[in-house]
Amino acid sequence: MDNFTVLMSLYYKEKPEYFHECMESIFKQTIQPEQIVIVKDGPLTKELDSELERWINTDQKRFTIISLEVNQGLGAALAEGIKHCRNELIARMDTDDVAVKNRFEMQLLEFKANPELDICGSSILEFEGSLNNIVSERKVPLSDAAIKEYQKRRDAFNHMTVMYKKSMVLKAGNYQSCLLMEDTLLWVRMIQAGAKCKNIGKPLVYARVGADMYARRGGWKYFLKYREGRKRILETGYISTVDYIDTLFVQLIVAMAPNEIRKYIFKKFLRKM
Repeated sequence: MDNFTVLMSLYYKEKPEYFHECMESIFKQTIQPEQIVIVKDGPLTKELDSELERWINTDQKRFTIISLEVNQGLGAALAEGIKHCRNELIARMDTDDVAVKNRFEMQLLEFKANPELDICGSSILEFEGSLNNIVSERKVPLSDAAIKEYQKRRDAFNHMTVMYKKSMVLKAGNYQSCLLMEDTLLWVRMIQAGAKCKNIGKPLVYARVGADMYARRGGWKYFLKYREGRKRILETGYISTVDYIDTLFVQLIVAMAPNEIRKYIFKKFLRKM
């Protein structure tokens, strides 16, 4: 099972220079993807279209481009993209992140060592501005049992690091619309469908963060969106009412805190360095 697909969703707010860094990290991998699926989630800027075209021209046979007429959101875009992935193994990437050089190689080794494995992720190094400015690390549980317990309160996978089997994603019902929690809902549904899980104990992706990220996760409107997402997770039956209430309580405190305090909470308590 050496062939695999990289799946990404691209929309107009992405910066061309960030997308360039992301694609460059893919093309520098020790093992290359057989296919790269990019979903254009609505019309892009001229600069983004130009950058995308530049990469397509380097190896046209490798790229599959799906163009959605209007922006539909991450869940819908990825759900459509999954359908066009021609390999069983699919590696997710965000278009502003940077993959460690041997990311795909390390994940492929895990799937070869354990044919029953369905999803494999890793920790991430979060950076601001450049890769030389690492500000935090988000570690995740490693074993199947620990992942499934952790997932009741927080995401046990860093979504931009996962490699998973297409067949299990489809068995779980594919990505579904769930504001803020498209990935969370998929992890839960995959676990309920019997997925075997693992995380690698090394950071395999540099994830871009900044002041705007912390700002986006604050305020009453954000909390209401978070509450709706958690309610959807509660409806799956995977988490208890206690899990639901506890996570809402913590999120309310974080969301309503001033931005600088929220940033401190993320780095001090929700991340590790």
